[in-house]
Amino acid sequence: MRLCKLFWAIRSLILKPFFGRYGLKSYMGKPLILSGIKNFYFGEKVRIYPGARIESYDGGKIEIGDNVSIGQNFHCTSGKGESLIIGENTTILGNVCITNIDHEYRKLGVFILEQPRLVTRTTIGENSFICYGAMIQAGTVLGKQCIVGANSVVRGHYPDYCVIAGVPAKIIRKYNENTGKWEKYNENK
Repeated sequence: MRLCKLFWAIRSLILKPFFGRYGLKSYMGKPLILSGIKNFYFGEKVRIYPGARIESYDGGKIEIGDNVSIGQNFHCTSGKGESLIIGENTTILGNVCITNIDHEYRKLGVFILEQPRLVTRTTIGENSFICYGAMIQAGTVLGKQCIVGANSVVRGHYPDYCVIAGVPAKIIRKYNENTGKWEKYNENK
């Protein structure tokens, strides 16, 4: 594995001049599909494992903070006019998709990909943990240290220190500063 990471690091050094920013000790595993890399702003020690597909359309920014680990088969897309931000110290497991793009679909008889992209800022707060297979949809804002359950479909705004799970995702636990514990969340309280 160390030899693979060495090759990944060498490839990263070759690609670095083409990025908006590419921090030290960052690397990406192959195979890899990158599109619009001049709009990628990666912090230091960003680790992206094999199978990633990261795309910027029409200048959409993708900003990844320091010390972020991203598992295999990550798919990330960002569209014109808005940023997609992943905060520092975040861990993203495999097969996760994060986007700030929705596709217009309401024009009958018009191919979906020929209809406009609807772009809304998407933000993952620092120190978050995104479990295997999650889908983070356009316009989602996760606060600090949010945990997203496996295979969850997430859209909306979520406060700091909560556990989100389900399809559609809802808050199931929240950190209680008074008790110092993660407690079941009851939205009817």
